[in-house]
Amino acid sequence: MPKTAADVSASAATPARRPQTVPRVAWLIGPALVAGVAYLDPGNVASNMTAGARYGYLLVWVVVLGNVMAWLIQYLSAKLGIVTGRSLPETLGLRMRNRWGRRAYWLQAELVAMATDIAEVIGGAVALNLLFGVPLLWGGVITGTVSIALLLIQSRRGARPFEFVVIGLLAIIAIGFSFGVFVAPPDPAGVVAGLVPRFEGTDSVLLAASILGATIMPHAIYAHSALARDRFAPTQALARDRSAPGPSTGPSTSPAANPDVSPGARIDIPLEELRGIPTRRLLRATKWDVTIAMLIAGTVNLCILLLAAANLAGVPGTDSLEGAHAALAAGLGPLVATLFAVGLLASGLASTSVGAYAGAEIMHGLLHIRVPLLARRLVTLIPALVILAIGFDPTVALVLSQVVLSFGIPFALIPLVALTAKADVLGGYRNRVWTTIAGVAASVFLIALNAILLWLVLTGA
Repeated sequence: MPKTAADVSASAATPARRPQTVPRVAWLIGPALVAGVAYLDPGNVASNMTAGARYGYLLVWVVVLGNVMAWLIQYLSAKLGIVTGRSLPETLGLRMRNRWGRRAYWLQAELVAMATDIAEVIGGAVALNLLFGVPLLWGGVITGTVSIALLLIQSRRGARPFEFVVIGLLAIIAIGFSFGVFVAPPDPAGVVAGLVPRFEGTDSVLLAASILGATIMPHAIYAHSALARDRFAPTQALARDRSAPGPSTGPSTSPAANPDVSPGARIDIPLEELRGIPTRRLLRATKWDVTIAMLIAGTVNLCILLLAAANLAGVPGTDSLEGAHAALAAGLGPLVATLFAVGLLASGLASTSVGAYAGAEIMHGLLHIRVPLLARRLVTLIPALVILAIGFDPTVALVLSQVVLSFGIPFALIPLVALTAKADVLGGYRNRVWTTIAGVAASVFLIALNAILLWLVLTGA
């Protein structure tokens, strides 16, 4: 006599209710640290160095504000992945019924991912050129090759080893970009004055928009929901039916995946039981995870700006990565300049891996297809290599990539805030009213600033 859905559900869920060990909070931390690498990519370095060199401590408040908003946005992204067991692209792919609308959404998200990749590969290439004199084109090839190796670790060894590698690179980034601040400390009074929101002319508005655009990037939102999903995926041998449209409070197993279930039966087993870890515990750990990641990212970004404000203000040629490196070497010595270049290299390697991971998730979630890792990586790598091959100015390419990114911010932020506020998506874990209001306010502010950035760039102001 075939088993009923209730019998199979009960027997499968029983061992999950009494796990042998419940992971400590520290062991649950990791996805936000990986996603946080996106906040320390070469685009951030260029924006913060330029802001500090041109305006001193004026835009300190922008870096602080950007990280406060980033905390909320990244937490909402992780919460979506944890509670639903699906990434933001997957959730949108299931809810968007119009095929052409879904493809159009994928196209803009794919362009954003490619623009991100351009900035990160170019940053890695510039760092290799500064450190070892490697030609920019070959530096781009090396950066892309290393990113493929990192992605192979994620796909073959799982989420945790990938986290360890990226977190290691994050530590190198932090040391490389922060060391100079201890060698030549900033003026405390200037730092405090920089916390007061203000601008000095159109160019400072442009730089503020660039800092925020480089800080809160669409691909980090897409990636974090997927990283949280993968990191806390159920370990039980029960296949999840992801083909069901609409919201879900937990994964389902289909009769095809369970031969003991009678045809037509549907089993709904909450993710919490399959994981063996309470969802609320995961969300509490995620708050710590995001807090630590944003503290690291915010501190390092602030150090980059302060380093430039204290040592490069008024120095000509510091509006490029190469110029900033030369000025640091001349003013603070070769050690500081070398560590800066090492941090830039680690930034390019780590962030391009996370960007490629986000691009693969975007394609899978919205188009429901998977492309071989090597083929996908080569496709997204080609535009960056072409830019390097034709001799296009790397710093200008970084700035233009940030402009493209600004187009994608509304398409990631608005659905994220809307979905996490819905009871039919997150159930009892949906946003509280004040959380939704804060998310809407952050979204409006970021979209408005990026609109200003686009207007200033396109009009030549």
